[in-house]
Amino acid sequence: MNTNCKCQSGPACDRLSNPILFNILSHMDSHQSTPSVSHWCNCESRRTVVLKRPTEVCKEASVVLVKTVHFMKNLPAFNQLPGRDRGVLLEHCWAPLFILGLAQERMDFEVTDTAADSMLKKILLNRQHGPGVEREQPTAAAVRKLKTCLKRLWNLDLSPKEYAYLKGTTIFNPDVPELKAGLLVAALQQEAENALSEVVHMLHMEERDRFGHILLMASSLRSISPHLLTELFFRPVIGSADLLQLMADMLF
Repeated sequence: MNTNCKCQSGPACDRLSNPILFNILSHMDSHQSTPSVSHWCNCESRRTVVLKRPTEVCKEASVVLVKTVHFMKNLPAFNQLPGRDRGVLLEHCWAPLFILGLAQERMDFEVTDTAADSMLKKILLNRQHGPGVEREQPTAAAVRKLKTCLKRLWNLDLSPKEYAYLKGTTIFNPDVPELKAGLLVAALQQEAENALSEVVHMLHMEERDRFGHILLMASSLRSISPHLLTELFFRPVIGSADLLQLMADMLF
């Protein structure tokens, strides 16, 4: 995908429409390697967004996340793995599992553009408190990709058993690096895939390609950044806390 900016706005437009802000940004660009003007670009890949109803949506997302962690915690096979492997699998697999949870709960949400005045406020505060690492904000393109995945999962209309076994194939991912019990994890994933295949064929005998479509859809979820999910659904709630550490505390 070509992420080059194709909108009509550019430095000249920004300078004319908001000269004060342009001067601030220009001054910052002279000290930073990456520009901070993504909000004023009309391209989805650079336009930052926030939740329209953050209080309600973040609460719903938190419930889904807790259910996701409890699902992992209540799997006997998962608890048989070494503690380090459980932690590594949590780190690499929580995001696609969470998305499956969003889909199963039929949780929908809407976003809106980041307000220009709040962006200016962030810039000014950053200048007052000195340079620091600013978190990358969710973009319209990334959110659209997430919502597309959710719609495709909804279109599959998975049963509770299909969701359960699909989550099993997602948790037990032998491709995750640094696993001590990689062979056991691979065997558990194969076991989950076999169970999923049996359920799919039993419930949808006429849909011969359904099993392959489900696995393909599940693999595409790994393209959704955990950072996007964290910043969009949980940053307004947890602030600067480490979400992965919070999940690890729940799991262990």
